[in-house]
Amino acid sequence: MIHSTTSLCCCVPIVAAWLVSSPLFAQASADQSGQAPLFRVGPMVDAIQPLVSEPPAARLDQWSIDPSAARPHGREASFRLSQADAVASPPLIGTADGLPDTTATKLGGFLELVPAYTYSNPSHWSRATGRIQLTAQGELAEQMKWKVGARFDVDPVYSSSNFYLDPVKRNQRLDFFYRENYIDFSAGDWDFRIGAQQIVWGEVVGLFFADVVSAKDEREFLLPGFDIIRIPQAAARAEYTAGDSHLELVWIPLPVFDKIGKPGADFYPAPLPSPTPSQVAALFQDPVKPGRQLSNSNYGLRANTLAAGWDLAAFYYRSFSAAPTFYRLTSGAVDQPFTFQPRYDRIWQAGTTLSKDFSDFVLRGEAVYTHGLGYSVSDPDVSQGVVTRATLDYILSAEFALPGDTRLNVQVFQRMFFGGSVADFVVKNEGFGASIFVSTKLSSMLEPQLLWIQSFKDAGGLIRPRLNWSVAKNTTVGFGTDIFTGPSSGFFGRFNNRDRVYVEVRYAF
Repeated sequence: MIHSTTSLCCCVPIVAAWLVSSPLFAQASADQSGQAPLFRVGPMVDAIQPLVSEPPAARLDQWSIDPSAARPHGREASFRLSQADAVASPPLIGTADGLPDTTATKLGGFLELVPAYTYSNPSHWSRATGRIQLTAQGELAEQMKWKVGARFDVDPVYSSSNFYLDPVKRNQRLDFFYRENYIDFSAGDWDFRIGAQQIVWGEVVGLFFADVVSAKDEREFLLPGFDIIRIPQAAARAEYTAGDSHLELVWIPLPVFDKIGKPGADFYPAPLPSPTPSQVAALFQDPVKPGRQLSNSNYGLRANTLAAGWDLAAFYYRSFSAAPTFYRLTSGAVDQPFTFQPRYDRIWQAGTTLSKDFSDFVLRGEAVYTHGLGYSVSDPDVSQGVVTRATLDYILSAEFALPGDTRLNVQVFQRMFFGGSVADFVVKNEGFGASIFVSTKLSSMLEPQLLWIQSFKDAGGLIRPRLNWSVAKNTTVGFGTDIFTGPSSGFFGRFNNRDRVYVEVRYAF
């Protein structure tokens, strides 16, 4: 489902052969006050990522993981580490005979550098992120595991650039993130995970449809890898397994919300000009988050089973929307009568997923019904500039393994609105769309890839050619472009002048 935005840029020479043109969502039109009204896009194609549904903390390079291997039977592997598991395969931690060694700890992480240059007018350096992530995991006792992790980011562009407003620079030049920090333990047929964790319910490749639990860091839209975008949730999670059936219960007492940055950032969700004048940025208030009380908890359940080779699942999730809806408020000022305030709507979602391996290809599908979500409209007569619409989002995905180490994934999706007109939505985000992802191996070191996402109505498109170069063991360099197309009232087109080229260097250890 789409909750964020990006622009499409022209290919760098090394990946020019992969370019395909396409339009998609764009920037919203201004209301009668002359200011671009805020909007709520909602979960149609929430994350247009490299087409890989990556397991948490498992990303090696941006598009290289086989999702079918990551989620046996359509879910994460059980938290449990039984004695049989330890003997049958090398233990996560332990001694040579496979028995738990509670003194052993496994350490890992990565170093990454991601410079990016926005070449659309006005051109400017937009990123120079350096980051380090450290992870440790081990066992406290038999049937009890732990994991801790943290990440530190620094970006000198936001320390020295005169392109961005001061609040944007303060927000993005230095960051510390907690990552997954949890304890796993078992009791009978139940497995439990308590702490900050990734909860992934989706089955399709690269897009957030049924993946409704995850909060995201969208300050770079959805351009980084899933391991960078997803924000761990502090949750209590229980799993019960009986044969080929599985039940999962989730409780999030203190919800985590998307990071959207400050007005004037390249991918702030409101359709603002770039660069953003300070008087325009001043129209947008900071988000108002719900109070920290038990009645504001998020909770849900998911059940799945295997039947005749089909992995079938259904879920229900009651929550605050992780992405904000922008409400138009009366300011009382004569020169600018309105301001815009991001708020989080209380919603519920019900959905289903399916997958099946047909030997020649893998079929996946997801459908999600969302109730209670608000969307910004340009009609000045609508109270607070927001209407509530129910939505149904669905997607079908087919993935093929072709000769020559070539991988092809094709997906079609649609969003349908219920309850009234969507003609005056600030950001257009309905109708049919499709995506295609193809990758191949030119050699053991070079892997070109192309991701193209296209709306067939008003949303626009995103094109992402990339070349991965395996420089050395555990070291990958990626060269790519991010190109946004479509009308200025569309989901992607609002970032039309954010097209960029980038390099991503990662060393994993």
